[in-house]
Amino acid sequence: MILAKIYVCLKPNVLDPQGKAVTNSLRQLGYSSVEETRVSKYIEISFHTTDPEQARREAEQICRDLLANPNTEHYHFTLEEREDGQA
Repeated sequence: MILAKIYVCLKPNVLDPQGKAVTNSLRQLGYSSVEETRVSKYIEISFHTTDPEQARREAEQICRDLLANPNTEHYHFTLEEREDGQA
C-alpha cells in the first residue's frame, strides 16, 4: 500500500481571506510577531498498489483533475510505502 500526502496551497499572488482572518485572530490573541498566515489543504490518499510509479501517476492526475484549481492553486505531494492496514 502506498500513501500519498498531498498539499494544495493558494498561489502567492492569490488573496487568502481565510488566512487573513487567522492572522487577525492570532494578533488579537497577542501573537504580534505573526506577519501572515496562508490556509492550505492537506489530503491523504491510500493506493492499493506496491508500484510507486503507478501511485505517483495517479496522485498527479487526481491533483490535476480534482484537488487543485490550476488558476489559483499549486500542489505537491510525497509518497510513503505502508504495510496493509497502516495507512
